[in-house]
Amino acid sequence: MRLKDIKELFQIELNGMYDKEEIDNFFFMIIESYLNLKRIDLALNPELSCKDNQSQLLNDALAHLKKQIPIQYILGETEFFGLPFKVNSSVLIPRPETEELVSWIINQQPKTEKQELSILDIGTGSGCIAISLAKKLPNAKVYALDVSKESLNVAKKNAKLNNVVIEFFEADILNSKAWSEEFKNLTFDVIVSNPPYVRELEKDMMKNNVLKNEPHLALFVEDEDPLLFYKAITQYAVNNLTNKGRLFFEINEYLGKQMIQLIKKCGFNSVELKQDIFKKDRMIKALK
Repeated sequence: MRLKDIKELFQIELNGMYDKEEIDNFFFMIIESYLNLKRIDLALNPELSCKDNQSQLLNDALAHLKKQIPIQYILGETEFFGLPFKVNSSVLIPRPETEELVSWIINQQPKTEKQELSILDIGTGSGCIAISLAKKLPNAKVYALDVSKESLNVAKKNAKLNNVVIEFFEADILNSKAWSEEFKNLTFDVIVSNPPYVRELEKDMMKNNVLKNEPHLALFVEDEDPLLFYKAITQYAVNNLTNKGRLFFEINEYLGKQMIQLIKKCGFNSVELKQDIFKKDRMIKALK
Protein backbone atom coordinates (compact mmCIF):
# COMPACT_ATOMS: atom_id res chain seq x y z
CA MET A 1 0.00 0.00 0.00
CA ARG A 2 1.27 3.47 -0.84
CA LEU A 3 2.32 5.57 2.12
CA LYS A 4 0.57 8.64 0.79
CA ASP A 5 -2.69 6.68 0.83
CA ILE A 6 -2.10 5.67 4.44
CA LYS A 7 -1.29 9.30 5.24
CA GLU A 8 -4.62 10.31 3.73
CA LEU A 9 -6.34 7.59 5.76
CA PHE A 10 -4.84 9.09 8.93
CA GLN A 11 -6.39 12.45 8.00
CA ILE A 12 -9.81 10.92 7.35
CA GLU A 13 -9.93 8.73 10.46
CA LEU A 14 -8.53 11.32 12.89
CA ASN A 15 -10.36 14.36 11.53
CA GLY A 16 -12.09 16.19 14.35
CA MET A 17 -9.92 14.61 17.03
CA TYR A 18 -6.70 16.42 16.11
CA ASP A 19 -5.88 19.27 13.74
CA LYS A 20 -4.48 18.57 10.28
CA GLU A 21 -0.88 19.51 11.05
CA GLU A 22 -0.84 17.41 14.21
CA ILE A 23 -2.16 14.38 12.30
CA ASP A 24 0.58 14.80 9.70
CA ASN A 25 3.17 15.05 12.46
CA PHE A 26 1.86 11.83 14.01
CA PHE A 27 2.10 10.06 10.66
CA PHE A 28 5.67 11.17 9.99
CA MET A 29 6.79 10.33 13.54
CA ILE A 30 5.34 6.83 13.10
CA ILE A 31 6.92 6.09 9.73
CA GLU A 32 10.27 7.36 10.98
CA SER A 33 10.07 5.11 14.04
CA TYR A 34 8.62 2.03 12.32
CA LEU A 35 10.00 2.28 8.78
CA ASN A 36 13.07 4.50 9.22
CA LEU A 37 11.66 6.92 6.67
CA LYS A 38 11.66 10.70 7.03
CA ARG A 39 9.24 13.30 5.70
CA ILE A 40 11.72 14.21 2.96
CA ASP A 41 11.79 10.62 1.71
CA LEU A 42 8.08 10.69 0.95
CA ALA A 43 8.34 14.16 -0.57
CA LEU A 44 11.07 12.97 -2.93
CA ASN A 45 9.30 9.73 -3.78
CA PRO A 46 5.50 10.12 -3.47
CA GLU A 47 4.92 6.58 -4.72
CA LEU A 48 6.74 4.92 -1.82
CA SER A 49 4.86 1.90 -0.57
CA CYS A 50 5.16 -0.47 2.38
CA LYS A 51 4.79 -4.20 2.85
CA ASP A 52 1.63 -5.75 4.28
CA ASN A 53 3.16 -6.31 7.71
CA GLN A 54 4.39 -2.70 7.78
CA SER A 55 0.97 -1.48 6.71
CA GLN A 56 -0.53 -3.41 9.62
CA LEU A 57 1.85 -1.68 12.05
CA LEU A 58 0.72 1.71 10.76
CA ASN A 59 -2.94 0.71 11.00
CA ASP A 60 -2.41 -0.46 14.57
CA ALA A 61 -0.84 2.89 15.43
CA LEU A 62 -3.82 4.64 13.83
CA ALA A 63 -6.20 2.58 15.96
CA HIS A 64 -4.30 3.63 19.10
CA LEU A 65 -4.47 7.29 18.08
CA LYS A 66 -8.24 6.96 17.62
CA LYS A 67 -8.39 5.82 21.25
CA GLN A 68 -6.45 8.98 22.18
CA ILE A 69 -3.40 7.06 23.36
CA PRO A 70 -0.47 9.52 23.39
CA ILE A 71 1.92 9.18 20.47
CA GLN A 72 4.84 8.81 22.92
CA TYR A 73 3.27 5.69 24.41
CA ILE A 74 2.50 4.30 20.96
CA LEU A 75 6.13 4.71 19.89
CA GLY A 76 7.46 3.84 23.35
CA GLU A 77 9.86 6.76 23.27
CA THR A 78 10.19 10.51 23.44
CA GLU A 79 12.84 13.22 23.67
CA PHE A 80 13.61 15.36 26.70
CA PHE A 81 16.33 17.98 26.98
CA GLY A 82 17.76 16.71 23.69
CA LEU A 83 18.09 13.17 25.06
CA PRO A 84 16.21 9.96 24.15
CA PHE A 85 13.88 8.41 26.72
CA LYS A 86 11.82 5.24 26.75
CA VAL A 87 8.29 5.73 28.11
CA ASN A 88 5.27 3.58 28.84
CA SER A 89 2.03 3.96 30.77
CA SER A 90 3.80 3.51 34.13
CA VAL A 91 5.53 6.90 33.78
CA LEU A 92 4.45 10.42 32.93
CA ILE A 93 5.40 11.74 29.52
CA PRO A 94 8.11 14.39 30.15
CA ARG A 95 6.86 17.93 29.55
CA PRO A 96 8.54 21.08 28.18
CA GLU A 97 7.98 22.91 31.48
CA THR A 98 10.07 20.26 33.22
CA GLU A 99 12.84 20.98 30.72
CA GLU A 100 12.68 24.59 31.93
CA LEU A 101 13.13 23.36 35.49
CA VAL A 102 16.21 21.34 34.50
CA SER A 103 17.66 24.36 32.68
CA TRP A 104 17.11 26.51 35.76
CA ILE A 105 18.91 24.02 37.99
CA ILE A 106 21.88 23.82 35.61
CA ASN A 107 22.10 27.60 35.24
CA GLN A 108 21.97 28.06 39.01
CA GLN A 109 25.13 26.03 39.60
CA PRO A 110 28.10 28.31 40.41
CA LYS A 111 30.37 28.55 37.39
CA THR A 112 33.46 28.08 39.54
CA GLU A 113 32.09 25.00 41.30
CA LYS A 114 34.59 22.19 40.67
CA GLN A 115 33.87 19.81 43.51
CA GLU A 116 31.46 16.94 43.07
CA LEU A 117 27.80 17.90 43.41
CA SER A 118 25.35 15.64 45.19
CA ILE A 119 21.84 15.72 43.70
CA LEU A 120 18.65 13.95 44.82
CA ASP A 121 15.62 13.66 42.50
CA ILE A 122 12.49 12.67 44.44
CA GLY A 123 9.70 10.97 42.47
CA THR A 124 11.89 10.37 39.43
CA GLY A 125 9.36 8.64 37.13
CA SER A 126 11.05 8.09 33.76
CA GLY A 127 14.26 9.50 35.24
CA CYS A 128 14.16 12.50 32.91
CA ILE A 129 15.27 15.07 35.51
CA ALA A 130 17.95 12.95 37.17
CA ILE A 131 19.39 11.67 33.89
CA SER A 132 19.44 15.09 32.21
CA LEU A 133 21.24 16.59 35.21
CA ALA A 134 23.74 13.72 35.29
CA LYS A 135 24.37 14.21 31.58
CA LYS A 136 24.78 17.98 31.71
CA LEU A 137 26.61 18.17 35.07
CA PRO A 138 29.42 15.62 34.78
CA ASN A 139 30.70 16.50 38.27
CA ALA A 140 27.36 15.44 39.81
CA LYS A 141 26.62 12.33 41.83
CA VAL A 142 22.92 11.76 41.26
CA TYR A 143 20.45 9.80 43.37
CA ALA A 144 16.81 9.18 42.45
CA LEU A 145 13.86 7.57 44.18
CA ASP A 146 10.32 6.59 43.31
CA VAL A 147 7.52 4.62 44.95
CA SER A 148 6.78 2.69 41.76
CA LYS A 149 8.87 -0.34 40.88
CA GLU A 150 7.59 -0.14 37.29
CA SER A 151 8.71 3.49 36.99
CA LEU A 152 12.14 2.65 38.36
CA ASN A 153 12.52 -0.11 35.78
CA VAL A 154 11.90 2.46 33.05
CA ALA A 155 14.26 4.98 34.67
CA LYS A 156 17.05 2.41 34.94
CA LYS A 157 16.71 1.58 31.23
CA ASN A 158 16.86 5.29 30.41
CA ALA A 159 19.99 5.77 32.50
CA LYS A 160 21.66 2.96 30.57
CA LEU A 161 20.36 4.35 27.26
CA ASN A 162 21.94 7.73 28.04
CA ASN A 163 25.14 6.26 29.49
CA VAL A 164 24.88 7.84 32.94
CA VAL A 165 25.22 6.37 36.41
CA ILE A 166 22.34 7.03 38.81
CA GLU A 167 21.71 5.41 42.18
CA PHE A 168 18.04 4.45 42.24
CA PHE A 169 15.92 3.68 45.31
CA GLU A 170 12.37 2.41 45.70
CA ALA A 171 10.71 4.35 48.52
CA ASP A 172 7.52 6.19 49.43
CA ILE A 173 7.96 9.97 49.53
CA LEU A 174 5.37 10.22 52.30
CA ASN A 175 7.17 7.71 54.52
CA SER A 176 10.09 9.99 55.33
CA LYS A 177 11.50 7.70 57.99
CA ALA A 178 11.72 4.78 55.56
CA TRP A 179 13.33 6.61 52.66
CA SER A 180 15.60 8.77 54.77
CA GLU A 181 17.08 5.50 56.01
CA GLU A 182 18.26 4.96 52.42
CA PHE A 183 20.33 8.14 52.63
CA LYS A 184 21.90 7.82 56.06
CA ASN A 185 24.82 10.21 56.55
CA LEU A 186 24.22 11.78 53.12
CA THR A 187 23.62 15.45 52.44
CA PHE A 188 22.76 16.99 49.11
CA ASP A 189 23.73 20.17 47.30
CA VAL A 190 20.53 20.01 45.24
CA ILE A 191 17.19 18.37 45.97
CA VAL A 192 14.65 18.48 43.15
CA SER A 193 11.16 17.11 42.75
CA ASN A 194 8.23 17.18 40.36
CA PRO A 195 5.72 15.45 42.64
CA PRO A 196 1.97 14.91 42.06
CA TYR A 197 0.31 18.32 42.16
CA VAL A 198 -2.90 18.27 40.11
CA ARG A 199 -5.92 18.58 42.39
CA GLU A 200 -8.95 16.37 41.82
CA LEU A 201 -11.00 19.52 41.15
CA GLU A 202 -8.76 20.27 38.17
CA LYS A 203 -9.46 16.99 36.36
CA ASP A 204 -12.11 18.63 34.18
CA MET A 205 -9.45 20.98 32.81
CA MET A 206 -7.28 18.12 31.54
CA LYS A 207 -7.29 16.44 28.15
CA ASN A 208 -8.70 12.94 27.80
CA ASN A 209 -5.44 11.53 26.43
CA VAL A 210 -3.78 12.44 29.74
CA LEU A 211 -6.65 11.37 32.00
CA LYS A 212 -7.16 8.02 30.31
CA ASN A 213 -3.54 7.02 29.84
CA GLU A 214 -1.00 8.63 32.15
CA PRO A 215 -0.50 7.26 35.68
CA HIS A 216 -2.80 8.97 38.18
CA LEU A 217 -0.41 8.06 40.98
CA ALA A 218 2.08 10.54 39.51
CA LEU A 219 -0.49 13.22 38.72
CA PHE A 220 -3.17 13.76 41.34
CA VAL A 221 -3.49 14.86 44.95
CA GLU A 222 -6.56 15.24 47.15
CA ASP A 223 -8.17 18.68 47.13
CA GLU A 224 -7.99 18.86 50.93
CA ASP A 225 -4.18 18.60 51.11
CA PRO A 226 -2.68 19.51 47.71
CA LEU A 227 0.77 20.32 49.13
CA LEU A 228 1.13 16.98 50.90
CA PHE A 229 4.18 15.86 48.94
CA TYR A 230 5.83 19.28 48.99
CA LYS A 231 5.52 19.44 52.77
CA ALA A 232 7.23 16.07 53.25
CA ILE A 233 10.03 16.87 50.81
CA THR A 234 10.66 20.37 52.17
CA GLN A 235 10.85 19.07 55.74
CA TYR A 236 13.41 16.50 54.60
CA ALA A 237 15.34 19.08 52.58
CA VAL A 238 15.74 21.59 55.40
CA ASN A 239 17.62 18.95 57.39
CA ASN A 240 19.53 17.26 54.57
CA LEU A 241 20.73 20.01 52.26
CA THR A 242 24.31 21.20 52.56
CA ASN A 243 25.05 24.77 53.59
CA LYS A 244 23.77 26.97 50.73
CA GLY A 245 22.14 23.89 49.22
CA ARG A 246 19.24 24.45 46.82
CA LEU A 247 15.72 23.01 46.72
CA PHE A 248 13.83 23.03 43.42
CA PHE A 249 10.21 22.11 42.68
CA GLU A 250 7.88 22.04 39.72
CA ILE A 251 4.56 23.27 41.10
CA ASN A 252 0.85 23.70 40.45
CA GLU A 253 0.44 27.03 38.66
CA TYR A 254 -2.44 28.02 41.01
CA LEU A 255 -0.57 27.37 44.27
CA GLY A 256 2.53 29.56 44.00
CA LYS A 257 1.74 31.77 47.01
CA GLN A 258 0.86 28.78 49.17
CA MET A 259 4.15 27.13 48.17
CA ILE A 260 6.16 30.18 49.23
CA GLN A 261 4.39 30.20 52.59
CA LEU A 262 5.00 26.47 53.09
CA ILE A 263 8.70 26.65 52.25
CA LYS A 264 9.31 29.68 54.49
CA LYS A 265 7.38 28.05 57.32
CA CYS A 266 9.69 25.03 57.07
CA GLY A 267 12.74 27.23 57.65
CA PHE A 268 13.90 28.54 54.25
CA ASN A 269 14.36 32.29 53.99
CA SER A 270 15.40 32.78 50.36
CA VAL A 271 12.57 31.63 48.08
CA GLU A 272 12.14 32.44 44.39
CA LEU A 273 9.03 31.74 42.29
CA LYS A 274 9.61 31.46 38.54
CA GLN A 275 7.18 31.45 35.62
CA ASP A 276 7.42 29.18 32.60
CA ILE A 277 7.34 30.38 28.99
CA PHE A 278 3.53 30.53 29.18
CA LYS A 279 3.74 33.00 32.12
CA LYS A 280 2.43 30.44 34.60
CA ASP A 281 3.87 30.08 38.11
CA ARG A 282 5.56 26.74 37.51
CA MET A 283 8.88 26.48 39.40
CA ILE A 284 10.22 27.42 42.78
CA LYS A 285 13.70 27.53 44.30
CA ALA A 286 14.72 27.79 47.94
CA LEU A 287 18.23 28.41 49.23
CA LYS A 288 19.26 27.03 52.58
